[in-house]
Amino acid sequence: MVFWRKTIQSLGEKKMRFMLIQRWVLILLAATGFASTRVFAVMPQNEDPYEKERNQMVDIAVVGAGVTDARVLRSMRATPRHEFVPKSIRRTQSYLDAGVPIGESQTISSPFIVAFMTQELDPQPTDKVLEIGTGSGYQAAILSPLVKEVYSIEIVEKLGKTAAKVLKKLKYENVFTKIGDGYKGWEEHAPFDKIIVTCSPEDIPQPLIDQLKEGGMIVVPMGERHQQTLYLMEKRDGKMIRKALRPTLFVPMTGTAEENRQVLPDPSKPGLRNGDFEEGLDDAGFAKGWYYQRQLTLEEGNDAPSGSHFVQFKNNVPGQLAQLMQGFACDGREVPLVRFSVSFACENVVVGPRQNDLPVAAISFYDEERRELGMFLLGPHKGTKTWLTQSRDIRVPRAAREGLVRIGMFGSTGTARFDNLSVEAVKH
Repeated sequence: MVFWRKTIQSLGEKKMRFMLIQRWVLILLAATGFASTRVFAVMPQNEDPYEKERNQMVDIAVVGAGVTDARVLRSMRATPRHEFVPKSIRRTQSYLDAGVPIGESQTISSPFIVAFMTQELDPQPTDKVLEIGTGSGYQAAILSPLVKEVYSIEIVEKLGKTAAKVLKKLKYENVFTKIGDGYKGWEEHAPFDKIIVTCSPEDIPQPLIDQLKEGGMIVVPMGERHQQTLYLMEKRDGKMIRKALRPTLFVPMTGTAEENRQVLPDPSKPGLRNGDFEEGLDDAGFAKGWYYQRQLTLEEGNDAPSGSHFVQFKNNVPGQLAQLMQGFACDGREVPLVRFSVSFACENVVVGPRQNDLPVAAISFYDEERRELGMFLLGPHKGTKTWLTQSRDIRVPRAAREGLVRIGMFGSTGTARFDNLSVEAVKH
């Protein structure tokens, strides 16, 4: 009894009770010949070290950004995103609201975009869904409890095999994977009720249209390499009716789709589109050329540093994202130096929950594997400031192949305004 009292005190009463129950159940199962190591594969809910982070991610990055479908939210809360992230960054990046590199020049999409695309697809329990671009397997895992079957294709053999192992380990038994060119679809299992494309072609491949049921829907990001739009498409009388959802940024659809691409980026001439916001808003209400908009309005004023328009962020929830992004091509072997500029003003800005939660303009560079090579800031700012213009020359890492500009509040509260953004190669 002394031994058990000390054990209970050291382990805690709840954990000890579970261990005792587990021990006695194993004894009973062994006595009847049914003992199995799989019986206790599911640990108590409080044993999941990522549960709190996952729920915070859903609350802030998914619900906070406008996803409302209850079934999608349940799947997001139940799916262990960390299992689909490389072990080297699992602890630090699994539950960030950001795309995360998974190797082979591919990424796992941000939680918001996964949830948003899933919601727009309107998954039903009877649906047979085709996914183009298995990647890590996370999108297929989110779909699994929402539909009848998921057929997922990955062109990169190493990624496809790794994803298949993870999905099998986690017992997603209605997800079927194969290695192949997603441009061609999966004809032997067609037709499909829904198709979701998690990489970006310039236009929708005809085989996917052919393999979609009449009345079926496709969610797909399409366009130029760094200027894409996420579309919801419905097949009516054999034709695809398009609805633009929002600007976005995905890795390109490789294989046949990339070979047929007509407009290619020029990595020797980095630059931003609509850096002065004079192009206005697109049909979906987003600043043209920019994506992943959060808590942003396009404003007009005579005091705008460039033209008559600027963007304004307002946030009154500490820690909540308010941001805008744009990618661009940039090869560090051809462009050793860039000049990064922005005009900025703010009112009553207070730091967020973390010390660095303040408005900034940031530029990051990425290598061929889409690993971040460094981030460079203009700012941060707090309090109240009238318009000021900042610029700095930044040495581009030689391994860089593309860049990403971010502007926003980044968890701080108050009001911040941005205008006149530019990225230009500096000639020696």
